[in-house]
Amino acid sequence: MSEDTCPNCKKLEAQLAKVLAELQEIKARLCLNSTTSHQPPSQDKPWTPKSERQKTGRSSGAQPGHKGKTLKMVEHPDEVVTLPVTGHCGCGQAWDTVTVSDELARQVLDLPEIRLHAVEYRAQVKVCPTCHHREQASFPAHVPGQVQYGACIHGLAVYLNVVHFVPLKRTANILEAVCGTTISDGTIALSLNVAAERLTDFETELKSALLNAPILHADETGSKVNGKLAWMHVVSCKQLTLYGHHEQRGYAALKNMDVLPQFQGTVVHDAWSTYFQLPAQHALCNAHLLREWRHLAEEHGQIWAGELRSAMQLVYHEHKAGTLTSEGKAAFLDRFDMLVQAGLDVNPPAEPIPEQRGRVKQTRGRNLALRCQRHREAILRFLDDQQVPFDNNQAERDIRMACVKRKVSGGFRSAKGSMNFCRIRSYTSTLHKQGTSIWRGLVSIFRGDIIMPNFS
Repeated sequence: MSEDTCPNCKKLEAQLAKVLAELQEIKARLCLNSTTSHQPPSQDKPWTPKSERQKTGRSSGAQPGHKGKTLKMVEHPDEVVTLPVTGHCGCGQAWDTVTVSDELARQVLDLPEIRLHAVEYRAQVKVCPTCHHREQASFPAHVPGQVQYGACIHGLAVYLNVVHFVPLKRTANILEAVCGTTISDGTIALSLNVAAERLTDFETELKSALLNAPILHADETGSKVNGKLAWMHVVSCKQLTLYGHHEQRGYAALKNMDVLPQFQGTVVHDAWSTYFQLPAQHALCNAHLLREWRHLAEEHGQIWAGELRSAMQLVYHEHKAGTLTSEGKAAFLDRFDMLVQAGLDVNPPAEPIPEQRGRVKQTRGRNLALRCQRHREAILRFLDDQQVPFDNNQAERDIRMACVKRKVSGGFRSAKGSMNFCRIRSYTSTLHKQGTSIWRGLVSIFRGDIIMPNFS
């Protein structure tokens, strides 16, 4: 039997090819960072990140003509302390007998002493002298018990825990140090439960408003519950934010949030396969593609990826500046197709491995070129629709807070706690986007007169 037809030789060659491919994949993974993959910048080495921003030639800091801001005196101070001139002049004249000719003012802006302000409600009781009927005045609705905390304490506890991710125990420590009150973890958890329950109507209106938006952004990240991996999802636009928490990452989580499965507009996302099951139109995040093209060009020497990256950046800036002509757009589309085809040519399909079942794993370059070919319309949708953004930065900014919380205070103790957090955070994020005070909004929840955002 000749060497060319030896089955063992073919098997060894296939195994060698597989090992070499795995080695190349491992080397490629070691080179990944936030500029060439989905890896967050926090995992980069200090010297590796490269900015995608183009140099403008301007110096850092404020530019000429920028109006600076400084601390200004208030027009009506809360307290005035007069500093008299006392003693005698050098000539012997007593200053107490001299009329004040002018005053120079300086101000100190500081917090007053923070302490609990106790308000006692006394309901009068009267007995009718005729029929001896006993009548009692009614207590206000926000005073149901003998002693309770007010709306500001509850609002501050929720503000620290949800907005700034301070854990329950540390929230209690801060309240004790600042306000002089010893509040338990259970009381803070009760505040979260009450706030989430009272925001049920807000969440319902929020979902309806999101369904009427022309463009939505979506993203997800891991978030543990009781030590087990779960997922936090976000569906947002420029003025609205909805968070959801689910034990699964897939379609079940999107269905549970009850927005995207009914949405008929355009969803901007990062090409995760689950999003393509939605009935909406799709627009892909091109910032992800730029990083992946950079990785192929710099680490694998694939020229097509570097040229396609440069062409995409150029057409984006021309489109953004309003200088992109119809001829320039047509030329870019032709070049896009040509370079994608070049990527498929230099990354041929992998040969089936003998005795291996299932699909054959393709190279990173071929998978990326195939994605560009299959989802060409979604990648380039920003060129045809002025409302569609170039990237998915909106959702990534909104979901980033989950990563910060994960680092600051870890995961959630229960599924109930994660649900409370997401609903309250949806409310505070929406208020912030619309320029409404988060603090006043949280206090309004516990006063029974919730400040609602603009859903139109």
